[in-house]
Amino acid sequence: MTGASGVLGRAVVPRLERDGHDVRRSSRHPKAGWVRADLATGEGLAEAVAGVGAVVHLASATKRYRKAPEVDVAGTRRLVTAAQRARVDHIVYVSIVGIDRIPFGYYRHKLAAEKVLQAGQVPYSILRATQFPQLVDERFLPLASRLGVLLTDPGITVQLVDPRDVADRIAGLLAGGPSRRVENLGGPEVLTSTRLVREWLRATGRRRPVLSLRLPGRTARVMREGALTTPDQPTGTRTWRDYLAERYARSPVRDSQA
Repeated sequence: MTGASGVLGRAVVPRLERDGHDVRRSSRHPKAGWVRADLATGEGLAEAVAGVGAVVHLASATKRYRKAPEVDVAGTRRLVTAAQRARVDHIVYVSIVGIDRIPFGYYRHKLAAEKVLQAGQVPYSILRATQFPQLVDERFLPLASRLGVLLTDPGITVQLVDPRDVADRIAGLLAGGPSRRVENLGGPEVLTSTRLVREWLRATGRRRPVLSLRLPGRTARVMREGALTTPDQPTGTRTWRDYLAERYARSPVRDSQA
């Protein structure tokens, strides 16, 4: 498995182990019992995939977007080549809902990585997931709140999915074998960005004014058209309010109609 130390990886490893899988974790900076493998250079990939039946590919340049061409695209190509030589039966790749619609550079690289898998010789399954609540809670909203005012476009909707729900679907894909298609997975509810922000402020105890503003540009437009959501079924089961209640150990967040 690549990306075992990330938010999703930490949910996937125990889920697969419960199914009886022997999970080989790989990382550029491995811990005890892990194997060293670097997607950006190819170092260690052959050893990491040797003798495995399937590869779960979660690693991505999420914190270093400028590295995405080398890590996500060229790195996926290196991984597919190593897996083909090792006669791996199945690669499960986790991608992002909306990458074919949102004109964001990192998303274009994720789409290119999907095409690498689709052109390769190793049977694959591609799972596109919507955003994780941890990304919104730990990165986006704290950064945005530093301005003192939180700006939201009420026309933009999101469909956050819990990593544990994604892990359940990955387990299902491994059990079912290569689908050779792209599948979408979203959370159980679609929220406006304004409602998401207000519920986060209430759960965290922060006090910030919330200003509604129609954001300009093509990216905001396609997000208002639903690019961050998917109508596909089934969905995940854990809501944003479930996450906030668990994360902040407070009473469940009340319904908000924002």
